Amino acid sequence: MTRPVIGITMGDPAGIGPEIVVKALNNPAMYDICRPLILGDAGVVAKTAEMLGLGPEIKSISHPGRGQYVHGILDVYDLHNVAIDRLHVGEVQAMAGQAAYDYIEASVRLAMSGSVDAVATAPINKESIRAAGVPFIGHTEMYSELTGTDDPLTMFQVLGLRIFFLTRHVSLAEAVRLITKERLLDYIERCTDALVRLGVEQPTLAVAGLNPHSGEHGLFGDEETREIEPAVAQAKARGFLVSGPVPADSVFHLAKTGRFDAVLSLYHDQGHIAAKTLDFERTVSVTCGLPFLRTSVDHGTALDIAGKGVASSVSMEEAIAVAARYAGEVSFASFGIK
Repeated sequence: MTRPVIGITMGDPAGIGPEIVVKALNNPAMYDICRPLILGDAGVVAKTAEMLGLGPEIKSISHPGRGQYVHGILDVYDLHNVAIDRLHVGEVQAMAGQAAYDYIEASVRLAMSGSVDAVATAPINKESIRAAGVPFIGHTEMYSELTGTDDPLTMFQVLGLRIFFLTRHVSLAEAVRLITKERLLDYIERCTDALVRLGVEQPTLAVAGLNPHSGEHGLFGDEETREIEPAVAQAKARGFLVSGPVPADSVFHLAKTGRFDAVLSLYHDQGHIAAKTLDFERTVSVTCGLPFLRTSVDHGTALDIAGKGVASSVSMEEAIAVAARYAGEVSFASFGIK
């Protein structure tokens, strides 16, 4: 099987993104599973490799087809968009935010044209993005807008556990308002479809409960009886292998031990806490529903340690590996918008 080309965005150049990308690609195992292409600034990559005491050859290329993709050479799709003398590592700045957004735009162009098979992203900084005047709060919103995708799915994968999210970057109060029968039905169908496209046959899905003990039949809130239970019942009647609401204090453990193929978490922290407690560094975010597959580390830019050479690349390696795995197992045409 031909190794898939994975476009790896460098992330915010003032954060740990360049460091974890360079460290990840210092691992020869990455080249056994894919052809990794850095989407970034070759000058930043070179400076980062020097800071780390590594000596790869930095190859600036203008098209993925010109990469060599061998360990010891870092192929960089070079946007030349960072003035090294004005880059202040570890600080919020507009130039870094704009550069990070540029790499994301480049990843969309390359993936939509078929020049890369999947995308793995390093972290961006929301304050730097805002300082640059980029009108998006995060990666998912950017990819949604740039690809014309309505409400793409976010799925976490960590040590065999898969978690989808009904809501993401909204307040807890707003998340509760968004837990409706109609939205749940839509997500049960889409999550099941995503699992099938990722190679899971006849996937089983558990919907997490919202209230303690899933509300105890209305004793601790009526969201379960009013919205969640009717949605699950209707989904079952339509043939979906879905269970719930399953109390949130047990549903993730049950999925991890094989009872379910995935969990539909109802709000951001409900699923994030479960995944990151299980293994913080190996939690990978997978965006489904785009015209291509995108994976990401699930940590931030860590400006406090940027430039010090101490950031772990484990999550970046996992993100690249998951992208390579799925790129080798599925047809990415199947991730197109319905």
